Amino acid sequence: MIKVSKLVKQYRRFSLYIRMRASGPAYMPESEKPSVDVLSVVFERKAKDLTLPICSLDHPDHIVRTALLGHPQLAADHLLNREMKGKLVLVIGDVIRLLNLEFCKGKTTTQDTRELQTEKIKTRQMAYEVLIEIALNLAGAESKMVDFHEEETRLAFGYIINALERWEELELLESGGANYTVAKAVVSKLVLDMKRVGSGVSMISKIAEELESRLPEDKPVSSFVINLKNAIRENVYYKMSVEGLCKFGNDYALGLRWLRHLGFVQVSTNPVLAARAYEDDPGLWRDFEEMVRAHAEWSRAPETLGDEITMGATMTALWPNLAVFRPIALLSGLSEGLVSYQLNPNVASSFEGSISDALRIYSSACEFLKVYDAYLTWGYPPVEGVGRPNIVFKVACENPVAVNITTALNEMGIGTNNTVTFSVSQEVALVIAAMRGMAVAGRMGIPVAKVYVTNMGGRLESHLREAEAERLLKVTLEGHCKRCELLRRLANELGALDEVKAISSFEDQVRVICSSKHLKSLTDSHLLEVLVAAYGEASRERLLDLLKQLEEAIGYAGTFVAQRVYRIFFAPGNREKWVKYLQEEFAISPKTAEGILEKVDLLPASKRKPNDTFLTLSRRNVTNTEFPNHQLSVLMTSRQKDFEYSAFEDSILREHNQTALQKLLEIPDFRRAYELTPELLEKLEVVGIEGEFGELGLKPDEWSAFGPVVKTMSEFRDAYLGFKRSAVEFVRKISKFSNSPKSSSSAT
Repeated sequence: MIKVSKLVKQYRRFSLYIRMRASGPAYMPESEKPSVDVLSVVFERKAKDLTLPICSLDHPDHIVRTALLGHPQLAADHLLNREMKGKLVLVIGDVIRLLNLEFCKGKTTTQDTRELQTEKIKTRQMAYEVLIEIALNLAGAESKMVDFHEEETRLAFGYIINALERWEELELLESGGANYTVAKAVVSKLVLDMKRVGSGVSMISKIAEELESRLPEDKPVSSFVINLKNAIRENVYYKMSVEGLCKFGNDYALGLRWLRHLGFVQVSTNPVLAARAYEDDPGLWRDFEEMVRAHAEWSRAPETLGDEITMGATMTALWPNLAVFRPIALLSGLSEGLVSYQLNPNVASSFEGSISDALRIYSSACEFLKVYDAYLTWGYPPVEGVGRPNIVFKVACENPVAVNITTALNEMGIGTNNTVTFSVSQEVALVIAAMRGMAVAGRMGIPVAKVYVTNMGGRLESHLREAEAERLLKVTLEGHCKRCELLRRLANELGALDEVKAISSFEDQVRVICSSKHLKSLTDSHLLEVLVAAYGEASRERLLDLLKQLEEAIGYAGTFVAQRVYRIFFAPGNREKWVKYLQEEFAISPKTAEGILEKVDLLPASKRKPNDTFLTLSRRNVTNTEFPNHQLSVLMTSRQKDFEYSAFEDSILREHNQTALQKLLEIPDFRRAYELTPELLEKLEVVGIEGEFGELGLKPDEWSAFGPVVKTMSEFRDAYLGFKRSAVEFVRKISKFSNSPKSSSSAT
């Protein structure tokens, strides 16, 4: 088998290099090695710029030209067009013919210069990579989205496998069976790309580990494709996606193409995730360096232009996401394939600042997509949405101004994704604001954009757990003769002792100990033992039962909020009432009003356990967005004996554990999250929405003080400032290096 054993960061500016360990000697003798290192060429391959006009002759020629420019994924995605139905097999056959000619010319000889050897290796690399990408598009959910005929994809996939096997055979014959082949280098690069998703703790990295053990020495590429096809088709996300049980998105900036094959149609970003993307993919700094060198003004005043620099660094990570989902966006008329870009959290309370940032980023995305779309759609009849960015803006809803920002962007046909949202009252108010903006756009004939409202259920649960743990400890230890001793004991067992020692206030000490950082569950044995020590051994069973009930109930909190929001807008009967209301209120047609409702999705997010996904599935108006580690948990749950994902169809409309709901309603902060306000109740009455919703929900002027809002915004701001410092420091180093008289290449 092939195994990726070691990642070595030893090339210019964060380039990646990896060594392969085979079943025989780990390295080839020096006399057998080519003068050019195949691995370093493959890992350092850099794409050429896409330029206009395009000089392609036909679709096969266009695909091969684009691939040889260093854009194999774009070349493969060119086939994801409904105009290709019925032509797929012939076009792919001609693509293979052209690539085969290039591959056979790519044999290196001792007479070749290093430059010529390098170019021949790159040519073979691109030949392998574009066929891999085409094959995985055919194996994945993309072929279903295009609606290729099953026999078409079967034949085309088989031809690709035959071509890959032939090339692998040619390479082995040329090298005398040596370990150094382009095929092995390409597979090592792809496996590494999968393994780094989620810092190695993700569904994609798990799939990579399982694949790696099944790749034979003589057929690494063809085996990789065949095994990955099987992994895709067996995956629970693929099955749920192609069967229409729900849509899924990714809460992470890397690994999107692998997830797209599984049916994922959306990605969310925020300052925390942007910073993490640069940590997991250092190559992004190299890409950002190109942007830095194009903005000389940044180097002259990096501190002054810190926010602009940070926006540039974030956009560097964003453009590949736009490209990955671009075919899905165009196939769906921009209903899916959206990238959520979070606006600067430091201007979240500024209408002017947020709108200005959004328009600037939107304009940059338009410029990027002009050239990209030209290559993606070359040779096809014009399609709706070409040039229109598949981007929506995440509006952090700490402040009521978020309502106005949401309405204004949607009036311009620019979609939104409301975030830092934990309560029914927040989310209902923001959906109404978005629909109001969409209706204004519709009256002007502007195609309405996609709208998401995020339900950060996991963060709500974390806050409620912290609040209940604090309440229990305060009630138990307030006035207790051994209060300090028991508190220190618990702090020590939970790893919070150093922090507690630095705090004098009892309330603050309790808050630190009960934070999610230290206390993961109310049933934690250390917490139980402290409570038992305070109340006596006879109380153990009663206390354990209380903690179990509380923990179980809190685990449903995010799901209950998501369910209530969904039902208000999309439950049978309610959807029709909103369509009628929009028609009458904004004087729009039934078709426009129905289109508005169809473009609004609830986005359950910040999951903590598999049921946070399985209990919020819906065939319409829901996109579950998942962290990489959460995807792994969902995958492993789906592999358990007797598990049946279809049992959760439209689970968001079902009644879940009403005993837990009654327990939660005893917690004041849950009632604030679950109930509505008098103002919203009046609005629902006008629309005709019936139900007992309560009136103790968060009011707009209370959003900023709500516990999970405070904690999340603090985390986002800290992450943004940390990322900003890193970006500014990077610009400063680039500037210093560029001005050095000895500089001749990229800074390290």
